[in-house]
Amino acid sequence: MSCTDIDGFSAVAREHAVHPQNCHPLKSFDGHARITGPCGDTMEFWLAVSNGKVESVSFVTDGCEASHACGSVATCLAKGRDVKDVAALQQKDILDALGGLPMEFEHCALLAANTLRAACEDYLKDQKESAGEARTCGSCGRTDCSASKRGDNESEEQFKERQQLQSRLCHIRHKVVVLSGKGGVGKSTVAVNLATALMLLGKRVGLLDVDIHGPSIPTLLGLEGETLQVSEDGLLPIDVGGMKVMSLGFLLRNQDDAVIWRGPMKANVIKQFLKDVVWGDLDYLIIDSPPGTGDEPLSICQLIGMLDGAVIVTTPQRVAAVDVRKAITFCRQLHLPVLGVVENMSGFSCPRCGEVTTILGSGGGRRIAEDMQVPFLGAIPIDPTIAAACDSGRTFVQHYAMTTTAELMRRIFQPLFALSERSDAGADSAELPKQKPE
Repeated sequence: MSCTDIDGFSAVAREHAVHPQNCHPLKSFDGHARITGPCGDTMEFWLAVSNGKVESVSFVTDGCEASHACGSVATCLAKGRDVKDVAALQQKDILDALGGLPMEFEHCALLAANTLRAACEDYLKDQKESAGEARTCGSCGRTDCSASKRGDNESEEQFKERQQLQSRLCHIRHKVVVLSGKGGVGKSTVAVNLATALMLLGKRVGLLDVDIHGPSIPTLLGLEGETLQVSEDGLLPIDVGGMKVMSLGFLLRNQDDAVIWRGPMKANVIKQFLKDVVWGDLDYLIIDSPPGTGDEPLSICQLIGMLDGAVIVTTPQRVAAVDVRKAITFCRQLHLPVLGVVENMSGFSCPRCGEVTTILGSGGGRRIAEDMQVPFLGAIPIDPTIAAACDSGRTFVQHYAMTTTAELMRRIFQPLFALSERSDAGADSAELPKQKPE
């Protein structure tokens, strides 16, 4: 998009797009962040703070005019305000200040809001450390935290390892594991789209792939060939538009390599993914577990301890739905709440005539959920564009957001969005932003 091709912009948005304010780095700053969005645009913010208020703020971006407009107006909204108030600015605040943007550019406002918030958090973190507020467990600061006391018969090395694990987990508000009783039901597709939907709501999201033998998250997100970087704090997850992603697939030299490990080795690498990865502050960690009730889901539940719950994915036919019972029983034995059952590949609607054909049957997931007295979240139909999105490494709920199936996905995920709403007293329900299909 060129400067002369900004039809649909309001007068305010046009002015900020063509003549962006505060578009330069700050030589001296107290907070800084840089994020690359799903569209490939990168935005960077700098803050200078005095007495808790933003004295100076600036940004740069390599994106389009919409990115410049969003970054520019975000700096105007931030200047002179308390840092914590600036950190609370949302995508909607930026769009309102601009008088709106064409729908296909609304994601630029989300990128600006997320990057500005990350710069504020960078400043606030340094303030806590300089004030001597280092926390025993790395986050919660509670003396009754399980990481603050050495257990009976626990060696010093084991205690320190547990403290490091807890210091990561205490920075993560909600932890949800996605399970399936049987392979091939679309569990990873559900996990990826759930994590992306949360990210599009402005949540800080991590996506952990613990499918050791068949890590598919890199393929579904178009991240094949990506390699991990190491910092002083640990392994840095791959950043996808602000979403932090970790998978064993990033550690394989060749994508065709087979991982031939026994249980203890798998448990150790899962512990490393939780303990040694720099997850930072997250609202949600979505964990994609392999099918079944074996080593990987058991290790996750034992290492994390307090999970918010599990989402169980099935297909409608009886051979798959029957295994939902085993997954639910697994959850109950580990005192893991079942957040709900999702029935995937539930019927095919002909794009030409609209006739629905139940290729794999229908209703199996609902019947099992009702029989086992757990929530039924909904059914996702067979949609060729879902397969196309997965094969091209593009998340369906984002890149095909205007389709009927994407809208259905958002409704299915709504109870999971509500985890955050319930924990934020007085928080208003958020609506997932939509984009035009591609």
